[in-house]
Amino acid sequence: MRALIVSDIHSNAEALRVVLNRVRRKRFDTVICLGDFVGYGAQPNQILDVMRGFKGKKRVYIRGNHDRVAAGLDDAGGFNHAAKSAVLWTRDHLSAPNRRFLRDLPVGPVDHEGAMLCHGSPYDEDEYVFNVHHAAQILTLYQVPLILYGHTHLPVVFQVDPHFRVSGYSIRDETTIRLHPGCRYLINPGSVGQPRDRNPASSFALLDSERRTVQFFRTEYDIAKTQQSILRAGLPDILAARLEHGT
Repeated sequence: MRALIVSDIHSNAEALRVVLNRVRRKRFDTVICLGDFVGYGAQPNQILDVMRGFKGKKRVYIRGNHDRVAAGLDDAGGFNHAAKSAVLWTRDHLSAPNRRFLRDLPVGPVDHEGAMLCHGSPYDEDEYVFNVHHAAQILTLYQVPLILYGHTHLPVVFQVDPHFRVSGYSIRDETTIRLHPGCRYLINPGSVGQPRDRNPASSFALLDSERRTVQFFRTEYDIAKTQQSILRAGLPDILAARLEHGT
Protein backbone atom coordinates (compact mmCIF):
# COMPACT_ATOMS: atom_id res chain seq x y z
CA MET A 1 0.00 0.00 0.00
CA ARG A 2 1.16 3.50 -0.89
CA ALA A 3 -1.13 5.92 0.91
CA LEU A 4 -1.49 9.66 1.26
CA ILE A 5 -2.33 10.27 4.93
CA VAL A 6 -4.10 13.48 5.89
CA SER A 7 -5.99 14.59 8.95
CA ASP A 8 -7.70 17.63 10.44
CA ILE A 9 -8.30 19.50 7.19
CA HIS A 10 -10.80 21.70 9.03
CA SER A 11 -12.50 23.35 6.06
CA ASN A 12 -9.26 24.90 4.79
CA ALA A 13 -9.51 24.66 1.01
CA GLU A 14 -6.29 26.58 0.32
CA ALA A 15 -4.27 24.21 2.49
CA LEU A 16 -5.83 21.13 0.91
CA ARG A 17 -5.19 22.48 -2.57
CA VAL A 18 -1.45 22.92 -2.04
CA VAL A 19 -1.14 19.52 -0.38
CA LEU A 20 -2.75 17.82 -3.37
CA ASN A 21 -0.59 19.83 -5.74
CA ARG A 22 2.48 18.72 -3.79
CA VAL A 23 1.65 15.03 -4.19
CA ARG A 24 0.32 15.22 -7.74
CA ARG A 25 3.36 13.38 -9.14
CA LYS A 26 3.85 11.11 -6.15
CA ARG A 27 2.93 7.45 -6.41
CA PHE A 28 0.09 6.43 -4.11
CA ASP A 29 -2.98 4.25 -4.55
CA THR A 30 -4.93 5.12 -1.39
CA VAL A 31 -6.09 8.32 0.29
CA ILE A 32 -6.52 8.02 4.06
CA CYS A 33 -8.20 10.79 6.07
CA LEU A 34 -8.19 10.43 9.83
CA GLY A 35 -11.14 12.74 10.43
CA ASP A 36 -12.10 16.35 11.06
CA PHE A 37 -12.73 17.26 7.46
CA VAL A 38 -14.65 20.30 8.74
CA GLY A 39 -14.78 22.77 11.61
CA TYR A 40 -12.88 26.01 12.31
CA GLY A 41 -12.63 27.11 8.66
CA ALA A 42 -15.22 28.56 6.30
CA GLN A 43 -14.85 26.27 3.27
CA PRO A 44 -16.49 22.97 4.27
CA ASN A 45 -18.26 22.26 0.99
CA GLN A 46 -15.17 23.03 -1.06
CA ILE A 47 -12.97 20.54 0.75
CA LEU A 48 -15.68 17.86 1.00
CA ASP A 49 -16.39 18.08 -2.72
CA VAL A 50 -12.68 17.50 -3.36
CA MET A 51 -12.31 14.64 -0.87
CA ARG A 52 -15.44 12.92 -2.15
CA GLY A 53 -14.36 13.26 -5.76
CA PHE A 54 -11.04 11.40 -5.95
CA LYS A 55 -10.81 9.27 -9.09
CA GLY A 56 -8.65 6.19 -9.39
CA LYS A 57 -7.72 6.10 -5.70
CA LYS A 58 -9.02 3.97 -2.88
CA ARG A 59 -10.56 6.21 -0.22
CA VAL A 60 -10.40 5.21 3.44
CA TYR A 61 -11.99 7.90 5.57
CA ILE A 62 -13.08 8.00 9.20
CA ARG A 63 -15.05 10.47 11.26
CA GLY A 64 -13.64 13.14 13.54
CA ASN A 65 -15.35 14.87 16.44
CA HIS A 66 -16.07 18.04 14.42
CA ASP A 67 -17.53 15.92 11.62
CA ARG A 68 -19.85 14.24 14.11
CA VAL A 69 -21.23 17.53 15.40
CA ALA A 70 -21.44 19.18 11.98
CA ALA A 71 -23.47 16.22 10.72
CA GLY A 72 -26.00 16.76 13.51
CA LEU A 73 -25.12 13.52 15.30
CA ASP A 74 -24.15 15.27 18.54
CA ASP A 75 -24.31 18.68 20.15
CA ALA A 76 -21.27 20.92 20.67
CA GLY A 77 -21.35 20.71 24.45
CA GLY A 78 -17.65 19.93 24.83
CA PHE A 79 -16.43 22.59 22.41
CA ASN A 80 -14.98 25.97 23.31
CA HIS A 81 -16.77 29.10 22.09
CA ALA A 82 -14.83 29.52 18.85
CA ALA A 83 -15.02 25.84 17.92
CA LYS A 84 -18.74 25.73 18.73
CA SER A 85 -19.46 28.82 16.63
CA ALA A 86 -17.62 27.32 13.67
CA VAL A 87 -19.12 23.85 13.82
CA LEU A 88 -22.68 25.16 14.15
CA TRP A 89 -22.02 27.57 11.26
CA THR A 90 -20.75 24.57 9.29
CA ARG A 91 -23.88 22.57 10.08
CA ASP A 92 -26.00 25.40 8.66
CA HIS A 93 -23.94 25.77 5.49
CA LEU A 94 -23.32 22.17 4.40
CA SER A 95 -24.85 20.98 1.16
CA ALA A 96 -27.20 18.02 1.51
CA PRO A 97 -24.75 15.55 -0.12
CA ASN A 98 -21.93 16.70 2.12
CA ARG A 99 -24.08 16.46 5.23
CA ARG A 100 -24.94 12.86 4.29
CA PHE A 101 -21.28 12.14 3.63
CA LEU A 102 -20.28 13.29 7.12
CA ARG A 103 -23.18 11.47 8.73
CA ASP A 104 -22.20 8.20 7.04
CA LEU A 105 -18.47 8.29 7.81
CA PRO A 106 -17.32 5.22 9.75
CA VAL A 107 -16.24 5.68 13.36
CA GLY A 108 -12.72 4.55 14.13
CA PRO A 109 -10.97 2.35 14.76
CA VAL A 110 -11.02 1.00 11.22
CA ASP A 111 -8.57 -1.69 10.12
CA HIS A 112 -7.01 -1.26 6.70
CA GLU A 113 -4.30 -3.53 5.33
CA GLY A 114 -2.63 -4.07 8.69
CA ALA A 115 -3.02 -0.51 9.92
CA MET A 116 -5.54 0.69 12.51
CA LEU A 117 -7.06 4.09 11.76
CA CYS A 118 -8.61 6.31 14.42
CA HIS A 119 -9.19 9.98 15.06
CA GLY A 120 -8.36 10.52 18.73
CA SER A 121 -7.46 7.16 20.24
CA PRO A 122 -8.69 3.67 19.29
CA TYR A 123 -11.21 3.74 22.15
CA ASP A 124 -12.34 7.39 22.04
CA GLU A 125 -12.39 9.70 19.01
CA ASP A 126 -12.40 12.72 21.36
CA GLU A 127 -9.28 11.69 23.28
CA TYR A 128 -5.97 13.49 22.75
CA VAL A 129 -2.79 11.38 22.64
CA PHE A 130 0.12 13.67 23.51
CA ASN A 131 2.74 11.76 25.47
CA VAL A 132 4.73 8.55 25.73
CA HIS A 133 2.79 7.26 28.75
CA HIS A 134 -0.52 7.49 26.93
CA ALA A 135 1.00 6.00 23.79
CA ALA A 136 2.36 3.09 25.84
CA GLN A 137 -1.13 2.30 27.15
CA ILE A 138 -2.51 2.19 23.61
CA LEU A 139 0.37 0.13 22.22
CA THR A 140 -0.11 -2.35 25.05
CA LEU A 141 -3.85 -2.67 24.49
CA TYR A 142 -3.71 -2.94 20.70
CA GLN A 143 -1.23 -5.44 19.30
CA VAL A 144 -1.17 -4.13 15.74
CA PRO A 145 1.93 -3.06 13.79
CA LEU A 146 0.71 0.44 12.96
CA ILE A 147 -1.89 2.82 14.38
CA LEU A 148 -2.57 6.07 12.54
CA TYR A 149 -4.37 8.83 14.42
CA GLY A 150 -5.07 12.57 14.30
CA HIS A 151 -6.92 15.06 16.54
CA THR A 152 -3.88 16.70 18.23
CA HIS A 153 -2.75 18.51 15.04
CA LEU A 154 0.83 17.55 15.94
CA PRO A 155 3.05 15.34 13.72
CA VAL A 156 4.60 12.73 15.98
CA VAL A 157 5.89 9.16 16.05
CA PHE A 158 5.64 6.76 19.00
CA GLN A 159 7.44 3.42 18.82
CA VAL A 160 7.51 0.29 20.94
CA ASP A 161 10.41 -2.10 20.35
CA PRO A 162 10.52 -5.90 20.87
CA HIS A 163 11.60 -5.32 24.50
CA PHE A 164 8.45 -3.22 25.14
CA ARG A 165 10.43 0.03 25.42
CA VAL A 166 8.31 2.95 24.24
CA SER A 167 9.80 6.12 22.80
CA GLY A 168 8.37 9.12 21.01
CA TYR A 169 9.43 12.22 19.14
CA SER A 170 7.88 15.16 17.35
CA ILE A 171 8.46 15.66 13.64
CA ARG A 172 9.66 19.21 13.14
CA ASP A 173 10.65 19.21 9.46
CA GLU A 174 10.26 17.10 6.37
CA THR A 175 11.77 13.69 6.99
CA THR A 176 11.47 9.98 6.24
CA ILE A 177 10.89 7.51 9.07
CA ARG A 178 11.81 3.86 8.60
CA LEU A 179 9.47 1.34 10.22
CA HIS A 180 11.71 -1.33 11.72
CA PRO A 181 10.60 -4.99 11.72
CA GLY A 182 9.64 -6.09 15.20
CA CYS A 183 8.62 -2.60 16.27
CA ARG A 184 5.08 -1.24 16.40
CA TYR A 185 4.09 2.36 15.80
CA LEU A 186 1.55 5.02 16.69
CA ILE A 187 1.84 7.84 14.15
CA ASN A 188 0.11 11.19 13.69
CA PRO A 189 0.62 12.96 10.31
CA GLY A 190 -0.22 16.37 11.77
CA SER A 191 -2.88 18.73 10.45
CA VAL A 192 -3.50 19.92 6.90
CA GLY A 193 -5.73 22.83 7.83
CA GLN A 194 -4.67 23.99 11.29
CA PRO A 195 -1.19 22.91 12.44
CA ARG A 196 -0.49 23.49 16.13
CA ASP A 197 3.25 22.89 16.45
CA ARG A 198 4.13 26.56 15.83
CA ASN A 199 4.80 25.80 12.17
CA PRO A 200 1.89 27.13 10.10
CA ALA A 201 2.71 25.02 7.04
CA SER A 202 0.33 22.15 6.27
CA SER A 203 1.47 18.78 7.56
CA PHE A 204 0.78 15.37 5.97
CA ALA A 205 2.48 12.05 5.27
CA LEU A 206 2.97 9.33 2.68
CA LEU A 207 3.07 5.70 3.82
CA ASP A 208 4.78 2.99 1.77
CA SER A 209 4.04 -0.34 3.43
CA GLU A 210 6.33 -2.31 1.09
CA ARG A 211 9.37 -0.13 1.73
CA ARG A 212 8.27 0.32 5.35
CA THR A 213 8.63 4.09 5.29
CA VAL A 214 6.56 7.09 6.31
CA GLN A 215 7.50 10.41 4.72
CA PHE A 216 6.43 13.58 6.51
CA PHE A 217 5.90 16.76 4.50
CA ARG A 218 5.28 20.45 5.26
CA THR A 219 3.78 22.72 2.61
CA GLU A 220 3.12 26.45 2.83
CA TYR A 221 -0.23 27.78 1.61
CA ASP A 222 -1.97 31.15 1.24
CA ILE A 223 -2.83 31.76 4.88
CA ALA A 224 -4.12 35.28 4.23
CA LYS A 225 -6.68 33.97 1.75
CA THR A 226 -7.95 31.42 4.25
CA GLN A 227 -8.09 34.09 6.96
CA GLN A 228 -10.17 36.34 4.72
CA SER A 229 -12.68 33.56 4.11
CA ILE A 230 -13.05 32.99 7.86
CA LEU A 231 -13.57 36.67 8.62
CA ARG A 232 -16.02 37.16 5.73
CA ALA A 233 -18.09 34.30 7.10
CA GLY A 234 -18.37 36.10 10.44
CA LEU A 235 -16.53 33.39 12.37
CA PRO A 236 -14.49 34.29 15.48
CA ASP A 237 -11.34 36.29 14.73
CA ILE A 238 -9.18 33.86 16.72
CA LEU A 239 -9.80 31.16 14.12
CA ALA A 240 -8.15 33.33 11.50
CA ALA A 241 -5.38 34.76 13.68
CA ARG A 242 -4.06 31.43 14.95
CA LEU A 243 -3.34 30.10 11.46
CA GLU A 244 -0.33 32.35 10.88
CA HIS A 245 1.26 31.25 14.16
CA GLY A 246 0.64 27.52 13.86
CA THR A 247 -1.06 27.34 17.26
